[in-house]
Amino acid sequence: MAQLPFKAARDGAIAALIAGLLALPLVGFRLVDQSGGEGLANRWPQLVAMIILVFVGRLALSLISGGAVRSVLFFMAAFAIGSLIIPWPSQFLEVVAVGGAALIAMRAAFLLLGSRPFGSMSGAVGLAGRYAPWAMIAFAALLPLLPFANRGVLDTGVMILTYVLLGWGLNIVTGLAGLLDLGYAAFFAIGAYTAAILGSTYGFSFWACLPLAAAFASAAGLLLGFPVLRLRGDYFAIVTLGFGEIIRIVANNWRSLTNGSQGIAGAPRPSFFGIADFTASPAPGHTAFNALFGIPYNPIHRIIFLYYLVLGAALLVNGFTLRIRRLPIGRAWEALREDEIAAQALGIDRRRVKLTAFAIGAAWGGVGGAFFAARQGFVSPESFGFMESVAVTAIVVLGGMGSQLGVVFAAVLYVGLSELFRPLEEYRMLVFGIAMIAIMRFRPRGLISTRRPTATLL
Repeated sequence: MAQLPFKAARDGAIAALIAGLLALPLVGFRLVDQSGGEGLANRWPQLVAMIILVFVGRLALSLISGGAVRSVLFFMAAFAIGSLIIPWPSQFLEVVAVGGAALIAMRAAFLLLGSRPFGSMSGAVGLAGRYAPWAMIAFAALLPLLPFANRGVLDTGVMILTYVLLGWGLNIVTGLAGLLDLGYAAFFAIGAYTAAILGSTYGFSFWACLPLAAAFASAAGLLLGFPVLRLRGDYFAIVTLGFGEIIRIVANNWRSLTNGSQGIAGAPRPSFFGIADFTASPAPGHTAFNALFGIPYNPIHRIIFLYYLVLGAALLVNGFTLRIRRLPIGRAWEALREDEIAAQALGIDRRRVKLTAFAIGAAWGGVGGAFFAARQGFVSPESFGFMESVAVTAIVVLGGMGSQLGVVFAAVLYVGLSELFRPLEEYRMLVFGIAMIAIMRFRPRGLISTRRPTATLL
């Protein structure tokens, strides 16, 4: 134990030396414009700061491996606080210093909790699964009433809840039925375009477009499911990926219907249950929301109402999923996911069960698309590319396959990190990638990897 600090320091020095040599041509120099052309300028402060970060990180990890967990926890917490005070050569390095120290401190804290008599990780997850959902629902319901809840916060909340809704829809297909769908953005796009086209061209209200968006997306899921559900594994994933790209290309080229790459403006905004509109001067025969309740007009009322609508839809989807998992069809999904051959031997109709999962998951994707169109007021093919499918799939996988609570945590992490690091425009996806690698390193089965089975034998 006495040799531990020296061994950890040696490991940190070796890692810092290797990192410095590798980063020297990339970080230590950069091209600059000069009068005679381009030249090289050095960036020694950035290089030295990066070497220090690698040394500190490797030192802390070696100390954790040697058992000095408590010392690392206090050291990395102090390092994170000091990084907020001490100026760094760039804002990106400051984010890496604070975020990296916080992640290592969290790992040390988890190890300390795991060493308690009652503090095993599974116990902590079970405790979180029991009380965290109610705390999160209460916080989400009270968010618009909090002092810091401005328009930007509420708009981010709508985006997070939309991704939660999409994640729970894909969780039925991927997490419960075990079908790797890499084209889920197709149903998202069908729902959004259904709402935008019916609202802007035919004058449908948001309340009429919402069930139609779910119906059209579910029908598309059935049409795709019939020919491809006999495929398995990677082949099924490739076909769904192709379907997602087909929908995007059709939306980009069918100009007479979708207006091509210029998109569709004028997607219907939700009214107050068809009773009042969220405008200062409503159309003839309509009532203004502020006049109905006798309050001053404020455009944020529409954002608050949309926020509560998406929250209500997400809770409805969650309740539906939790209920259907306990029914025979939900147990059949899980049986097919675990062992398809054994499930067929028990008499489960593989095609019918998979089609049901595909249709229901696609319907929730269509609902998410309708809310997306209502939030944006504009729909274009660029919003439904392959990376959108990857984002929703990453939310499901990072959260934990089949875990409803895990999807919420992963959606908050995905959207929250993207918005938090928006000022670091060229680095924010790098930070998000580092966060995903850290989750896969420390929680390879997802944030919430344990869940109770829907059926048990006593």
